[in-house]
Amino acid sequence: GPMDVVKKLYKQGGIASIYRGTAATLLRDIPASAAYLSVYEYLKKKFAGEGNAGKLSPGATLMAGGLAGMANWSVCIPADVLKSRLQTAPEGKYPGGIRDVLKEVLRQEGPKGLFKGFAPVMLRAFPANAACFFGLELALSFFRMFI
Repeated sequence: GPMDVVKKLYKQGGIASIYRGTAATLLRDIPASAAYLSVYEYLKKKFAGEGNAGKLSPGATLMAGGLAGMANWSVCIPADVLKSRLQTAPEGKYPGGIRDVLKEVLRQEGPKGLFKGFAPVMLRAFPANAACFFGLELALSFFRMFI
């Protein structure tokens, strides 16, 4: 289970092993989240139109959510590739951290190596995020009934 993984990682390389890839995760998630939420809010306003007070149809909500998810992954997939390789590498393989991973990917695969898995990620991104934002808006509308 999770505690077993933590114990083994700690035994392998101390506290640094447990947090390996944290900076890489932040490098991925901060710009991706900015794209994700700003695209969703922008599309909500566009799809709602003038004078509609933010009311979106279910279809418009699904479309805005799906496109926001695609924007998120468009921004973060290179950082995600680097983060995943860093976190799954044997201890000590990349002493320079994510910079060493980047150098290796570019040397061995070129820039396209940063976009491995792009098509499947995009195919998954739209429906998963459409459903996520649809659920969010449904929950918010439920909570608004009690305010």
